[in-house]
Amino acid sequence: MTVVAAVLQRTNVVQPLNTLRMVWIQVAGIIPATAGIAATVYAQLAMGDSWRIGVDEQENTTLVRTGPFKWVRHPIYTAMMAFGLGLLLVTPNLVALAGFILLVATLEVHVRRVEEPYLLRTHSAVYRGYTASVGRFVPGVGLIR
Repeated sequence: MTVVAAVLQRTNVVQPLNTLRMVWIQVAGIIPATAGIAATVYAQLAMGDSWRIGVDEQENTTLVRTGPFKWVRHPIYTAMMAFGLGLLLVTPNLVALAGFILLVATLEVHVRRVEEPYLLRTHSAVYRGYTASVGRFVPGVGLIR
């Protein structure tokens, strides 16, 4: 959606948000966008053999709690949000803002309704302890006690 936002802004279909229309903000947006890409790759590598797309109830993976997973439970999603925030700052318009909000909301719902229930069923007490001490997307935030 953010790529669409950039094209729409470039072709003057949508206008930039004036409050964020400063070159230094747009340049600063490159930092979280680039960091988001790098952090996604790092988190995927840290998952090793546990890396998968989606949830397969028949599959039993190892619960990864090292690397970026020692700080947050879902570092790939955190990295995706950082990337989305960076793109919003680089292309600050209402379409990009809507895309970022939709990304965050979708990831939040997916994690709460799909990923975490699966991980709790698969890893039970170990995952329960992990959720009590490690934040969902931000260190210390989203603890489940």
